[in-house]
Amino acid sequence: MYLPAHFEESRPELLHALLRRHPLGLLITQDAAGTLSANSVPFVLDANPAGGPGILRAHVARANPLWREARGDVDALVVFQGPQAYISPAFYPSKAEHGKVVPTWNYVMVQARGRLRAIEDADWLRAFVTRLTEHHEAPRAQPWAVSDAPADYIATMLRAIVGIEIVLTAFTGKWKVGQNRSAADRAGVARGLGDAAFDFEACSATPPAPPAT
Repeated sequence: MYLPAHFEESRPELLHALLRRHPLGLLITQDAAGTLSANSVPFVLDANPAGGPGILRAHVARANPLWREARGDVDALVVFQGPQAYISPAFYPSKAEHGKVVPTWNYVMVQARGRLRAIEDADWLRAFVTRLTEHHEAPRAQPWAVSDAPADYIATMLRAIVGIEIVLTAFTGKWKVGQNRSAADRAGVARGLGDAAFDFEACSATPPAPPAT
């Protein structure tokens, strides 16, 4: 992706936080014929015992051909999209000063790359589905558990999915949140969007200083 230095975000705690808040990634794979396929898949990011950016884990329907057709000799790409919004020139105090402003779009995203492998092991799938369920059900007053469903039904459902694992070789963030604007203009954007409409503070610490001019 196009990534000017002042929009690049590499702090692991911020990249990981975005994935926790926005776990649904767009998984882009390529088959042997060179055809691209894009699938929306909820992921979990785990540390890699061998080091590196980490390991993405998920599962897909067995009927989905991606787990059979995705090439294992090239990287898959997963895109995680965070907050995004149109930015009006009217938000900038500098508009009143000199008028040299134009619309733009602010957004936060993470791109992850690595080789995809499929996992059909039943024990792995059961443990992963249980873990994923416990994580997403945790905020509920009465969380649903895998054990709530009949055992034979769960066994059937597990046979209908396949795990996927991507050991990451690259993990890159782009925080396009006005770092190239003045502090006054950034404050104007925050006022214009409002906390409820676009919560940058929840996914970003103090942005890097704007580039020298």
